[in-house]
Amino acid sequence: MVPRQRRVTNADIGDGILNAKAWPSELRVSKDKKTLTVRFTEGGEFRLPAEFLRVLSPSAEVQGHSPDQKQTVHGKRKVEIMQVEPVGNYAVKIVFDDMHYTGIYSWDYLMKLGREQDDLWNGYLAELEEKGLTRDR
Repeated sequence: MVPRQRRVTNADIGDGILNAKAWPSELRVSKDKKTLTVRFTEGGEFRLPAEFLRVLSPSAEVQGHSPDQKQTVHGKRKVEIMQVEPVGNYAVKIVFDDMHYTGIYSWDYLMKLGREQDDLWNGYLAELEEKGLTRDR
């Protein structure tokens, strides 16, 4: 069962007392549900596409329990973000319209995705090509 949707607020994010290196000041899902914008107090604002977040989900389903278990997720070009839910004061869980919801995106992981977006995306596209997979199927 997917919990009811609610907006993540600054109160959910907390006051920055945890040891996380990255600390978001704003999380916003676009109206078309295709992009999560994350703004950090340290500076930096990243527009992270839903497809990018889905295929790089930190879940065990995608990442496995060791590097050799990592899965290449394909066919997610049209995936949308249904919900963003706070997880304590350190992360969010993103629920996608393909019903994937097990990834916990820490603030540090979101910062890494933002900073390394181009390299991670290009690596993902190369992996798809190498395995004969596509973003559509």
